[in-house]
Amino acid sequence: MAQGLEVALTDLQSSRNNVRHHTEEISVDRLLVRRGQAFSLTLYFRNRGFQPGLDNIIFVVETGPLPDLAKGTRAVFSLAGRGGPSLWIASLETNGANSLEVSLCAPPMAAVGRYLLKIHIDSFQESVTAYQLGEFILLFNPWCPEDAVYLESEPLRQEYVMNDYGFIYQGNKNWIRPCPWNYGQFEENIINICLELLSKSLHFQIDPATDCALRGSPVYVSRVVCAMINSNDDNGVLNGNWSEDYTDGTNPAEWTGSVAILKKWHATGCQPVQYGQCWVFAAVMCTVMRCLGIPTRVITNFDSGHDTDGNLIIDEYYDSTGRILMNRKKDTIWNFHVWNECWMARKDLPPGYGGWQVLDATPQEMSNGLYCCGPASVRAIKEGEVDLNYDTPFVFSMVNADCMSWLVEGGKEQKLHQDTSSVGNLISTKSIWSEERDDITENYKYEEGSPQERQVFLKALQKLKTGRSQALQPYGPPTLSRGSPWSLDTRSPPPSDVIQVSLKFKLLDPPNMGQDIRFVLLALNMSSQFKDLKVNLSAQSLLHDGSPLSPFWQDTAFITLSPEEANTYSCKISYAQYSQYLSTDKLIRISAIAEEKNSLKKILANKIITLTYPSIMVNVLGAAVVNQPLFIQVIFSNPLSEQVENCVLTMEGSGLFKKQQRVLIGVLAPQYRDSITLETVPFKSGQRQIQVNMSSNKFKDIKGYRNIYVDSGL
Repeated sequence: MAQGLEVALTDLQSSRNNVRHHTEEISVDRLLVRRGQAFSLTLYFRNRGFQPGLDNIIFVVETGPLPDLAKGTRAVFSLAGRGGPSLWIASLETNGANSLEVSLCAPPMAAVGRYLLKIHIDSFQESVTAYQLGEFILLFNPWCPEDAVYLESEPLRQEYVMNDYGFIYQGNKNWIRPCPWNYGQFEENIINICLELLSKSLHFQIDPATDCALRGSPVYVSRVVCAMINSNDDNGVLNGNWSEDYTDGTNPAEWTGSVAILKKWHATGCQPVQYGQCWVFAAVMCTVMRCLGIPTRVITNFDSGHDTDGNLIIDEYYDSTGRILMNRKKDTIWNFHVWNECWMARKDLPPGYGGWQVLDATPQEMSNGLYCCGPASVRAIKEGEVDLNYDTPFVFSMVNADCMSWLVEGGKEQKLHQDTSSVGNLISTKSIWSEERDDITENYKYEEGSPQERQVFLKALQKLKTGRSQALQPYGPPTLSRGSPWSLDTRSPPPSDVIQVSLKFKLLDPPNMGQDIRFVLLALNMSSQFKDLKVNLSAQSLLHDGSPLSPFWQDTAFITLSPEEANTYSCKISYAQYSQYLSTDKLIRISAIAEEKNSLKKILANKIITLTYPSIMVNVLGAAVVNQPLFIQVIFSNPLSEQVENCVLTMEGSGLFKKQQRVLIGVLAPQYRDSITLETVPFKSGQRQIQVNMSSNKFKDIKGYRNIYVDSGL
């Protein structure tokens, strides 16, 4: 009688499989594979070889705390052949004397996560023997055409899944700054932290079996991750803070990468990290999604609307001095706002609405009772299909709301101006494998001022007004309404008796931090009559989310214009006047309200200025080779005409530094320039990026970077 087959050893072939599955950057020692793609393992037997017909090998895979065949979190499938109920596949590759090489393949809709692999061996007239072969991690597969996250182009897959660094665009529409960022999705322990993040969600805490079963859907996983990046409802990764008081944490402007944030969250027992703002939320979400295998990119929208009452109108209020007032409805226009786009099929939507989907982890409004937003189809936003899941009306308002300016005087409100094109400008993301910026505004809306853009706006407004956005959601209760009183007549044209004068601000010099701001107000009389104008000018700092701080500069100008005459009024705000009033965001809003003599007519003009710093220079001294010392020179300076203290340099880069480097510089004299040289040993080859930040008691985010290629040395 033949002996029962006994397993002596299992080789999961981690290194070979991981290369084939594009996960070798994460590890070569642990098995990490992608669904819908076969992977190999070798079974070594103690007593004899595998005999087809005599031995029946049954594989079992399980994920989650409560594996269940019916929910798809447990699968049982035989090497003997297909045809069973399981969608998992096992096939024989080679049968050696005392070994067996087997190919396994998870279905392209399998739940992602950590799996336990077991086998049962049933030999003729022998009892069934069970063996636990080991663990593996299953990820989404953008290389598999049957996977919902499939991305056809290899350059796109390399950029949006494999690239571990990039740029996040900040500033304002007139001055766009690329901020280098270390996503680091393949760094040590990040995959474990990403899986832990899923298991800390409220969905998992309430119903772990259902949560794990739903992890096959990128729509579901993206919503869970989106809610977990902020800490508003749970012990999510980041606390948001727009107060300008960061004494008990890190100023959001100082971060240069996601790895330090995720590792700190993990190391503190999953306590929220302090602090984040929109670009930090989006960057950390990008890291998690790319790590899990969902193609993701970071998007910046300049002049981004936050419409709290859902009427697609952002109301701004001014007093007679030109000062912008805190909005009573809390509507605001962010100078820029950052979110993510993730690529996925949308079988829950009509055909044609898959592809890029907006996900916004910044906690602004609730969705299904949690602070998350999306996935909202980018195409649905462009077409005004605001009744499609998820949170499409809110995203539509961020890129396409109208702006209404009001003058508040004597307890009364007077309409100053209605602008249909000021919200949603220069929507930007990093180009594929280059340092250039892509303008993708046309993905979100038709050209401003075109008939199509207005038609889409009115279609969206009508859908919202009739309440058709209250569609049932497959993963919870209906999306919470962001609406209140609706009004179509708010889009009426401005009154015909406005002053026939054009006002515009123009900077005379680049707005460099530490220098005086010189600008002119350009006034143009477009009528055939004389105009006597009184113009109130004001300057105040803004927070990143559009909230105003107190004015620090005011002026009054009297301008006389002949028919069709242009004139200028020169202004200067000294460094001494603005230095004590700046927010971390270094935003200054200058405003002008003009009124004609003997008339109640008024006109508004404003401009946002972002003060700029000189960047840090990073030089690589010599060739970069894996496992060989590399010297990096960092050149920095104090741009101010006053001494700065508590200067700290931070430096990181995936594959270059095991952890973030922190160098205490101390005090820098006025206009002083200095440099340091650091040594590191690269441990990964390929294209890499060094990110550097310098902070002090006067500034927090002087950035620098350097892209380098690290040779394998082989």
